[in-house]
Amino acid sequence: MTNSEGSDVLIAGGGFAGLALALALRQALGPDFAVTVADPEFGRGDDPRASAIAAAPRRMFEALGVWAAVAAGAQEISDMIITDSRVEDAVRPVFLSFAGDVEPGEPFAHMIENAALVGELAAKAAAEGVAIVSQPVTDFSAGRNGVSVTLGDGSIRTVKLLVAADGARSRLRERAGIALRGWSYGQSAIVTTVAHERNHNGRAEEHFLPGGPFAILPLRNHRSSIVWTELTADAARFVALPDAEFRDELEKRFGLHLGEITLAGPRRAYPLGLWVARDFVAERLALIGDAAHVIHPIAGQGLNMGLRDVAALAEAVVDAARLGLDPGEATVLDRYQRWRRFDTLAMGVSTDSLNRLFSNRSDVLRLVRDVGLGIVDRLPPLKRMFIREAAGLTGEVPKLLRGEVL
Repeated sequence: MTNSEGSDVLIAGGGFAGLALALALRQALGPDFAVTVADPEFGRGDDPRASAIAAAPRRMFEALGVWAAVAAGAQEISDMIITDSRVEDAVRPVFLSFAGDVEPGEPFAHMIENAALVGELAAKAAAEGVAIVSQPVTDFSAGRNGVSVTLGDGSIRTVKLLVAADGARSRLRERAGIALRGWSYGQSAIVTTVAHERNHNGRAEEHFLPGGPFAILPLRNHRSSIVWTELTADAARFVALPDAEFRDELEKRFGLHLGEITLAGPRRAYPLGLWVARDFVAERLALIGDAAHVIHPIAGQGLNMGLRDVAALAEAVVDAARLGLDPGEATVLDRYQRWRRFDTLAMGVSTDSLNRLFSNRSDVLRLVRDVGLGIVDRLPPLKRMFIREAAGLTGEVPKLLRGEVL
């Protein structure tokens, strides 16, 4: 099959980032601006994970008209505590706590299950006229006036801009010859869901343990999402345990403060590392989300960094299109890259430093970090700055992340 079809932007990848970008472009530029999302996995809806949506990306989802439909299933994070201990410690003293809103009545983050939010994004995008194609992008060739994109069924689309939102193992990034810089941590994150007897009251917990951080993130209906970091070999061993033994290991780290816990979802392990693309753009190609960068989940910023990419790229493309410019021109893509690259590198360095500081068994480092956490806990202005940074409300914030329509 060799028929050629035209479009303005084709986005490879139908996850959070790809769908949000498609919806933002379509709403801002109207039906005369053709947007296509291509993803062979589209519509399967089997992602069991949950994600922390920071305040700024939540504002974007409100501006796109999708948050109201999923808000009832989202759990506010009202406060967060941080401890530093060992698995066998009977008591885990709190060294640092965060509480309060980024604005009156606006929590700094919400937890929401991935399938619900991706499903609403997909439904809204389809209703707005975004073309959905259940095919992978297998090849592309960029030229002066456009890029020819070949799909899995052999069909060819001629577009002005191709966006790679196809994940950490992006084929489009590799096809463009864009190198990745970074390293593996030799750690994996075990992700699962538990139910518990008592109400968490919207509190998130981060327990720094020698193997890595153990995060308890609140969900609706007396449930919590677990992100449990261990050395990769240990993580594989824990995931392979029978349910009863896995629950016992989980309880040692979770504790008994919320009563008895039961497994309420599948468990999977994901390898961890720091990887940043050498360039976020190439000729008529832009990388967003995990295709551009992968960071440690220690600060819960991976997904939110991808949504910041979406807001910046959408604004750059929309501004250019309204001026009658080609959205795939180098000047448009350079604006996006300048906007996002420094922020990404800074966050990568921060999460890398935190992981190295906390994921170890050194008593000396433990003393240093606990003193540091205690100092931060006694400086409310510094804590407020950290909250706003985590919420995505510092620096040059794109319009969508301020809750403004494009």
